[in-house]
Amino acid sequence: MDKFWKKSNSNAALVLFFTLSMLAVAPAVAANYEINVILPQTGSGSFMGRAEQHALELLRQSVNASGGIQGRPVQFNYLDDQSSPQTAVQLANQVLATHPAVMIGSALVALCNAMAPLMQNGPVMYCMSPGIHPAKGSYVFTASVSTHDLENALIRYFRMKGWTRIALITSTDASGQDAERGIDEVMKLPENKSMVLVERAHFNPTDVSVSAQIERVKAANPQAFIAWSTGAPIATIFKGIIQAGLNVPVATTNGNMTYAQMKQYAAFLPRELYFPVAVGAVQSPTALSASVLKLTPETSKAQDEFYGAYKLENGTPDQPASTAWSPAVVLIDALRKLGPNASATQVRDYLLNLKNYAGVHGIYDFEKTPQRGLNVDNAVVTRWDVARQGWETMSQPTGIPLGK
Repeated sequence: MDKFWKKSNSNAALVLFFTLSMLAVAPAVAANYEINVILPQTGSGSFMGRAEQHALELLRQSVNASGGIQGRPVQFNYLDDQSSPQTAVQLANQVLATHPAVMIGSALVALCNAMAPLMQNGPVMYCMSPGIHPAKGSYVFTASVSTHDLENALIRYFRMKGWTRIALITSTDASGQDAERGIDEVMKLPENKSMVLVERAHFNPTDVSVSAQIERVKAANPQAFIAWSTGAPIATIFKGIIQAGLNVPVATTNGNMTYAQMKQYAAFLPRELYFPVAVGAVQSPTALSASVLKLTPETSKAQDEFYGAYKLENGTPDQPASTAWSPAVVLIDALRKLGPNASATQVRDYLLNLKNYAGVHGIYDFEKTPQRGLNVDNAVVTRWDVARQGWETMSQPTGIPLGK
C-alpha cells in the first residue's frame, strides 16, 4: 500500500512539474486594447449610431487580423448615450474614471460639446460629428470636414449653378445653431456677394409640423433651400416641403446620408436633394475618376480598404460609416506607432503634428487644420439618385460643379 501511494504521489508530482513547465513556456495571451465608444444607439441620432457601430466592428476585425495594436487585439466597448447630452456626460465621466488614453464619440454636436469640457487633461476624445470646433492643442479632435467647410462647398456649388437666392431653415439645437453661424460666415465671403439669403426660418427638433415656416420660405421665391437638421427631425421638414409644393433644389446635412433614412423617407423626399460631404464618404453609383476627385494612390488604397471591408459582407457603407471608420483608423495607427502603453498626452502630441497622412477622405494635415486634419479641399457636393439608390458626386473638391 505504501509503495502504491509513493508511486501515485510521484506520478502526481511529475504531472504537476510538466504542467507548470508547459505554462512557463506557453506564450501569454495578449490582453485586449479596449477603446470606449459613446454612440447614439437609440434616440433621434440612432440612424447614425447604428451605422457607425457597424463600421467600427468591421474595422476591429480588419485591425485584429493584421496584428491589432502591437499584438494586442482591439476591443470597442459601446456605450449608448441615447442621443442625450446629459447621458453622454454621465457616460464620459464613467469612462474618465478608468483613465484611458483615448475614447471615441459621440456622433452629435450637442453631445460632443457637452463632453468636451471634461477632457481638459485627457483622454484624447475623437468626436464623430464634424459640427464641433475644438480649441487648437486640446485633447478633443473631430472627424471629417468641418460643417462650415461643407457649407462653403455647398454655397459655392449653388452660386456656380446660378442659384443665388437661398432660403434657410435650421433646428434650434446645437447642430442647427452651428450650421447657421457657418452659413452666415460663408455668405459674407467676397466671392459670394451675389448670393442673397431671402428667408431664414427655425424650428424645434420636437415640432411635429413646420408648415408655417415652409410657407414663408415658398413665398420668398428661393432658387434653392438649405434644411439643416440631423436625424429624425429632418423628416418633418421634408414632409413640409412636399405638402407645400416647394419644388426647388434642397440641401441638407451629411448627417442624414444613411440608406436607412433614404428608404424610410422615400415617399416624401425632395425631388432634388443635395448633401455636402467629405471626399470618399460614399461611393457614387457611377464611378468618378481619381483625377477628378484629386485622389492620391495612398488615398485610393485607404478607400479600397474601407469599401473592401463592406464588400466582404456584400454591403455598402453610407456616410456615418466613414465618419466612424476614419478617426478610429487614425487613432489605431497612432497607437501602433506609439505602443499600447502610450499616454493621452503622447497620443495628442502625435496627432497635433501628423501630416501627409492618407485616409479615406484624402490627405490629413493636422498642422494645417488643427484637431481635424481636413478642410474644404476635401469636400464635395453629392445628390441622392433615386433611380440608382445612391449618392452621385456632383462636384469637384471645394464644391466646383463637374464640368466647370
